[in-house]
Amino acid sequence: MIKATDILKNDHRVIERVLGALEMGAARLRSGHPVRPGFFLDAADFIRGFADGWHHSKEERVLFPEMVASGLPEDGGPIAVMLSDHERGRQLAAGIREAAEQLAGGDGAAVDGLARNSEEYVALMREHIAKEDGVLFPMADQMYPAAEQEALAEAFGRIEREEVGDAIHQRYLGVAEALVAEAAR
Repeated sequence: MIKATDILKNDHRVIERVLGALEMGAARLRSGHPVRPGFFLDAADFIRGFADGWHHSKEERVLFPEMVASGLPEDGGPIAVMLSDHERGRQLAAGIREAAEQLAGGDGAAVDGLARNSEEYVALMREHIAKEDGVLFPMADQMYPAAEQEALAEAFGRIEREEVGDAIHQRYLGVAEALVAEAAR
């Protein structure tokens, strides 16, 4: 039996690979090397579709409400911090997309905003993942015995199958690998 938190941790490993690629892309921009605007548009698409649509939806619609129902405060505790991080990540991802579109349209001044939003997103999500993996998920593991973990994992599976679908999941895994490969060049 796989724990629900292990499913989320596996998602984190994929997200971390894209964070590394995004960090390299931003560093190249900062050093004056050209980076295809589409690289950042693809990263923003991955963030929206995988990090937010695939991963955060499982947390926000299943795990967090379950933890709140079990007595963890929704306001002023770790859940509130995680939700705030998710929202800030959405804002930064929108900034990445907007600056990448401006750069693609020929606005060279967008480079700074693109690099800054990318760097801030990477830093935020690395801290966020560390908090979830190191604090929140161990709390959930203690709160929920095996049978409840299985029920959480089944609820995650419903979101994955019914709302996202395996084909879209596979597409985002491919986007992640392509970003990693492009950043390594």
